[in-house]
Amino acid sequence: MILLRLMYEFCKTGFFAVGGGLATLPFLYEMAEKTGWFTNQDILNLIAISESTPGAIGINMSTYVGYLTSGVPGAICATLALAFPSVVIIVLVAKCMEQFKNSPIVEAVFKALRPASTGLIVAASLSVAQMAFLHTEVGTITNVSDLIAIINFPAILLAAILFVLLRKFKLHPIAYIGMAAVVGLVFQM
Repeated sequence: MILLRLMYEFCKTGFFAVGGGLATLPFLYEMAEKTGWFTNQDILNLIAISESTPGAIGINMSTYVGYLTSGVPGAICATLALAFPSVVIIVLVAKCMEQFKNSPIVEAVFKALRPASTGLIVAASLSVAQMAFLHTEVGTITNVSDLIAIINFPAILLAAILFVLLRKFKLHPIAYIGMAAVVGLVFQM
């Protein structure tokens, strides 16, 4: 029964997550709340693993969640369910695109989908930033020391340093992931 639920949840996600892998994050947050299969902290781990392994982030995340919930069969079901709507839609769009590529209606739809998918990605990114940069377990903020305690300064510093290095040196992303992993190990972040 859980495999059917996995397939339903990820098929729904695959159909509506316009904008790529990061656009699946709002669906994953909702799935975490509804099903209890994983926590918001697990989503951070999911993102880290998915970003540091080969393949599309959405597919990697669905595989990870499927494996968490039902092992290898769950991983296979979740991955196929996430990919299925995209395959169907791409085949249909490819068949129709040549015929309708100059249509003002098609052009208007694509113009609306771009900011919509950007909004989903920005919302997901802000949620990830909040979890990565804030200690949300601190609770209610009643004074300045509570405000300071909620901020994860080492994580912010690491992100800022990696951002500057990425902009300046243009190394392969694997180098930055490796650097972050070493820093995490050395400083027990």
